[in-house]
Amino acid sequence: MIDARALRKDFPVLDQRVNGRPLVYLDSAATAQKPRPVIDAVRRFFEEDNANVHRAIHALGERATAKYEEARRKVARFINAPSERTIIFTKNATESINLVAYSWARARLKPGDEILVSPIEHHSNLVPWQLAARATGATLRFFDVTEDGQLRLDNLDSLISERTRLVAVTHVSNVLGTIVPVASIVAAARRAGAVVLVDGAQSVPHMPVDVQALGCDFFAFSGHKMGAPTGIGVLYGREELLEAMDPFLGGGDMISSVRLSGSEWAELPYKFEAGTPPIAEAIGLGAAIDYLTAIGMDRVHAYERRLTAYARERLEQLPGITIYGPKERGGLLTFNVDEIHPHDLATVLDQHGIAIRAGHHCAQPVMEWLGVPATARASFWVYNTEDDVERLVEGLRAAKEFFGYVA
Repeated sequence: MIDARALRKDFPVLDQRVNGRPLVYLDSAATAQKPRPVIDAVRRFFEEDNANVHRAIHALGERATAKYEEARRKVARFINAPSERTIIFTKNATESINLVAYSWARARLKPGDEILVSPIEHHSNLVPWQLAARATGATLRFFDVTEDGQLRLDNLDSLISERTRLVAVTHVSNVLGTIVPVASIVAAARRAGAVVLVDGAQSVPHMPVDVQALGCDFFAFSGHKMGAPTGIGVLYGREELLEAMDPFLGGGDMISSVRLSGSEWAELPYKFEAGTPPIAEAIGLGAAIDYLTAIGMDRVHAYERRLTAYARERLEQLPGITIYGPKERGGLLTFNVDEIHPHDLATVLDQHGIAIRAGHHCAQPVMEWLGVPATARASFWVYNTEDDVERLVEGLRAAKEFFGYVA
């Protein structure tokens, strides 16, 4: 088990007071705080090595390139990708998914083809497929969802047919916390010859991920949710698929030669990395991976499961609370309290120094399915403790009293 109190000292932003109270940060599903080793790695790059990569024949450029490419190798090892050639740096998971939607889907889909999407997706893994379907004439279809927010899988072989070209599914729901059995979905897709893309934004920071064991064709995630800077994302893709795809963006560094009459593309992964890449951000991602690797992702996952179960137990003891999603879940709780609007609830909690998320969480179809306009969400990471949970319970009681409900 990890020592979250000790780890908390690695995150300088947490050592502050908000509205006169010690900060309790419960919004890591939106973005995680950054540990000191990440902050130091980015600072050192700008102080010592700042240069563009892949182009300069001087010491700074060579050092910057070496650190940038070492970050790529760290990502490949962290998710057990077969080669660093299959790791493409983007600016976030959203861009990674859009890359596939434009460079793979739009070139291959046609009327009569089907895209199968989970209804519990973040907008980033829904809207690109809506656009791709509109552009190609393909049809969107959706998984069924059980009452507690899990995907129904007993009808996979009828749902995934010879018309299914792509399956797009989250690994962990950012609203319900549902952990999706991706490997089972991939197996059914393989039988039908379909390609599978997985949104791993809410899984990679919280549990061990092995893309080869999952068997997926594409896997997308963001750095900022795992302690890295904003502005860096990752797309893993099967090498043969990436080789066959046209570039997403055109410009410098993604070419091998350019003539007025046409151009030839660079080899993988650079074909998909046009222009100056997020160099410092990638180096920060490498440092975040080092930090999490030292802790151990098995230990991170076990700790979060225990803390989330404790939080659920404590919140369920409050009258008037509704918690959404399955019992077995990722490290977040989504809930509503009495008739208090989540925005009002979050405002009161902020006055008590407690940061949560409130709204539709970029998942409006999920809100429609739940029958609510919005929800509150408390999400946990390696620096959260049972004391944070108790502060949340105290804050919820204070909010109930403020709005005239029995606490």
